[in-house]
Amino acid sequence: MDLTCNFSIWVLFVFFVFQSFCYGFYLPGSYPHKYVVGDALSVKVNSLTSIDTEMPFSYYSLPFCKPQEGVKDSAENLGELLMGDRIENSPYRFKMYTNESDIFLCKTDPLSKDNFDLLKKRIDEMYQVNLILDNLPAIRYTKKDGYLLRWTGFPVGVKYQDAYYVFNHLKFKVLVHKYEETNVARVMGTGDAVDVIPTKASEGSDVPGYMVVGFEVVPCSVMHNVDLVKDLKIYGKYPSQIKCDSNIVSMPIKEGQPIVFTYEVNFDMSDIKWPSRWDAYLKMEGSKVHWFSILNSLMVITFLAGIVLVIFLRTVRRDLTRYEELDKEAQAQMNEELSRWKLVVGDVFRAPSNPGLLCIVVGDGVQILGMAVVTILFAALGFMSPASRGTLIRGMLFFYMILGVPGGYVAVRLWRTIGCGDLKGWISVAWRVACFFPGIAFLILTTLNFLLWGSHSTGAIPFSLFVILLLLWFCISVPLTLFGGYLGAKAPHIEFPVRTNQIPREIPAQKYPSWLLVLGAGTLPFGTLFIELFFIMSSIWMGRVYYVFGFLLIVLILLVVVCAEVSLVLTYMHLCVEDWKWWWKSFFASGSVAIYIFLYSINYLIFDLRSLSGPVSATLYLGYSLVMVIAIMLATGTVGFLSSFWFVHYLFSSVKLD
Repeated sequence: MDLTCNFSIWVLFVFFVFQSFCYGFYLPGSYPHKYVVGDALSVKVNSLTSIDTEMPFSYYSLPFCKPQEGVKDSAENLGELLMGDRIENSPYRFKMYTNESDIFLCKTDPLSKDNFDLLKKRIDEMYQVNLILDNLPAIRYTKKDGYLLRWTGFPVGVKYQDAYYVFNHLKFKVLVHKYEETNVARVMGTGDAVDVIPTKASEGSDVPGYMVVGFEVVPCSVMHNVDLVKDLKIYGKYPSQIKCDSNIVSMPIKEGQPIVFTYEVNFDMSDIKWPSRWDAYLKMEGSKVHWFSILNSLMVITFLAGIVLVIFLRTVRRDLTRYEELDKEAQAQMNEELSRWKLVVGDVFRAPSNPGLLCIVVGDGVQILGMAVVTILFAALGFMSPASRGTLIRGMLFFYMILGVPGGYVAVRLWRTIGCGDLKGWISVAWRVACFFPGIAFLILTTLNFLLWGSHSTGAIPFSLFVILLLLWFCISVPLTLFGGYLGAKAPHIEFPVRTNQIPREIPAQKYPSWLLVLGAGTLPFGTLFIELFFIMSSIWMGRVYYVFGFLLIVLILLVVVCAEVSLVLTYMHLCVEDWKWWWKSFFASGSVAIYIFLYSINYLIFDLRSLSGPVSATLYLGYSLVMVIAIMLATGTVGFLSSFWFVHYLFSSVKLD
């Protein structure tokens, strides 16, 4: 009886804990904040951004109003700094559920020639102002051809008939929802009854509170009378009523004249609940085409991959079965016709050219592929929501460093396998695994960073962050990779099922260059991801929010399967024509997808980023694309090589060799 009671108590305890998590668990960076009427709401500003240059700049690099207490940086994490975000305080101040209008903000100093030219340049380059309230970016709605379009932020200004107009009046709309207490545990009762057991009430819970669930802005260009604001202080009442019409511009900027900034704010109750407040930002135009295209691509590629796999397995099984059923004399006669891959039995495991480099790229590929799978998995589960800025980048760096252990392990064990168990040089291999891809990426990004420094962009990585990245690299990533290499050196190497001849077998002349087939093999893996690649590129370079990580995870899994199949087929074809140099070809058979991705990136630059201006912007785009392409080549090539290595090892260990 005691055991039954104890078991029941534990079941109830686990049930209560589970229920409390269901009703009270929030992801990092996404906790709801309760405000009571009259509470101060602070608006923050982020970097000015533009899809025309892809170079962010500080908000206060333009002659905007500054807060009374001075400009202060908000707490920024590593991911935000790497993304070019610079979040700072602003002079805009709201009071919860308190509507205000005609609020005077400031009058700038007369525009100098430099500020005047800079404002015109930023307007020509279509720079957007990004404001943040309660972690929500300001969103702007416009109508075009009967469709409602959503934009994050608003333009600095607009050019109309050779004159430049600045948006100097902002009409804010804050959507709020009544605060819902989450500190209750719900217990299912009998019948339709539901008992609610409240926990300890929080202090001030009887005061009605509100949550911010929406932040909209309408920018206007209003001609203010400078003489009326001579004696006004910040947050004072503008003497006359301000009419905000977003379709009319009337405040041209002129050299030597000041600009008056004002704003108004209205609070509206909304049915939007706090967990759904990001839905407005995650809605994509043409979402039906997005879902249909991805689903169609997945179905077609899965069907093609299935056909390839079935034909491939049937062919190999037929070869093995028929070969085993023949006697020795018949086997000799059938060698040329049926199992020509058996003729290279003495060379198939001959060490490839540059074996150290092969081990290094495979080790880095394991590390990159593991990082991609784990990061996308966590993102698909919702642990890297857009509410927590920079989380995705931080997660990628963290997982990449941790996965240095399996990267070093695979590289060193492969090195020992190629060397038939020889331990000589494994430390050098592990070191180069830790430095090969990070070194290439660091060199490219440092070069790009000098360009950003020269342009005074906030996208430039500060020197202190450079030091932090170097410390993470050499104090965490390198030791973990060396530790993985140590484990690989201690692990037994893989024994080859056949012996290698001393004299290499001559490879017969081929009708077609083998590398032509290898390069062409990348088209099938590219077909699995080119549609999803468009949406990823759009989110990176067009300022959109990418959120369909569930589909991305499916595409990644399908890509791994197709890369493995393509490499297996190409390896088998090479062995059948007595080409025993399969090591590097199996790597590039699937890794060649990177070539098509880079060509697609150039196509995207020419046709989709036509507004991208200046050699610096194009260089930044190509540099970042090159880092992405190298990472994809290493990851997909590793999948192809490891699958081919397993296949060749299995194939030659499953036949009788006399």
